[in-house]
Amino acid sequence: MEGLQQFINFTGFANVTPGHLVMISVGLLFIYLAIAKDYEPLLLVPIGFGILVGNIPFVENVGLQLGIYENGSVLNYLYYGVTKGIYPPLIFLGIGAMTDFSALLSNPKLMLLGAAAQIGIFITFMAALALGFSIDQSAAIGIIGGADGPTAIFLSSRLAPELIGAIAIAAYSYMALVPVIQPPIIKLLTTKEERLIRMKPPRSVSKLEKILFPIFGMILTTFISPGALPLLGMLFFGNLLKESGVTKRLSDTASKGLIDIVTILLGLTVGASTQATTFLTPQSILIFVLGAVSFMIATAGGVLFAKFMNLFLKKDDRVNPMIGAAGVSAVPDSARVVHQLGQVEDSSNYLLMHAMAPNVAGVIGSAVAAGILMAFLMKAI
Repeated sequence: MEGLQQFINFTGFANVTPGHLVMISVGLLFIYLAIAKDYEPLLLVPIGFGILVGNIPFVENVGLQLGIYENGSVLNYLYYGVTKGIYPPLIFLGIGAMTDFSALLSNPKLMLLGAAAQIGIFITFMAALALGFSIDQSAAIGIIGGADGPTAIFLSSRLAPELIGAIAIAAYSYMALVPVIQPPIIKLLTTKEERLIRMKPPRSVSKLEKILFPIFGMILTTFISPGALPLLGMLFFGNLLKESGVTKRLSDTASKGLIDIVTILLGLTVGASTQATTFLTPQSILIFVLGAVSFMIATAGGVLFAKFMNLFLKKDDRVNPMIGAAGVSAVPDSARVVHQLGQVEDSSNYLLMHAMAPNVAGVIGSAVAAGILMAFLMKAI
């Protein structure tokens, strides 16, 4: 009977709390959105299932080594790649190997839209400071505005590891909700006439330009922001593997097998880090709110800067302000949302390639912003 009683005490039914049930519901919601609504399923399915894994109730600190925060557990070893910032550069390697920078190279001025969208990072940084977060925590929270999950994880692993779970979940949640969050903001800030603007077809980009871009792009951006070297170095390295034309096997590995494996491990462990006994706090909820504000400001910043650019451009060279919203780093979902909105206004207006330029610039911009924040806060680390 003693053995039976101990077994009962160790079951999830005996240890469940309202917090566990709340987080399990969140995990089920993520899985539903991924499967039923097709919202970033490659991210939300691993994260959603990870939330379920992390919130199965168990007796903690009795040597079972089950929880993600218990030293020696399998999940704790897998989570090491998150807490030490190992997974994000590998994700960037895969992104680089999948990305075509032709749209950006054909119209370099669109890079400014990717830079403008990063305003959300710095405004949220100041807001978090005003709400009582430390300067390091505020920097890590602010980066959510770039809608770049790997960069958010990388920076928080360096500056605020105690917040990495909440920041990662917030960043990936808003990446997945791009089709919900961005359209109302875009429509609010643009007129129908602006949404109907047709842009010139992008020029053809030579193979030499494509090869030189990752080499000199890496040198320039990392000279400006050395703190972003692990991310941007891997991003441009992956792109060189793709564009060189002589390393197809390496490019295929980086853009398929490797990034898929890392995405599974990253998503599962980030989800599992939402263990209710550790994660469910007022601080985590506030981070979610700040993340939403940051993402909306970033979207608005890109759109408004595109409208500002048009004041100085000839009529034939104007940009469709909607593509400014793609300046966040959610590649390619943000560009796809812009294109779909353009199709609603004019089914013959194709904005996808134009929107991809600020979209990939946003990836670079958010990594540079992270490196800049690290440089400013080095004395505080």
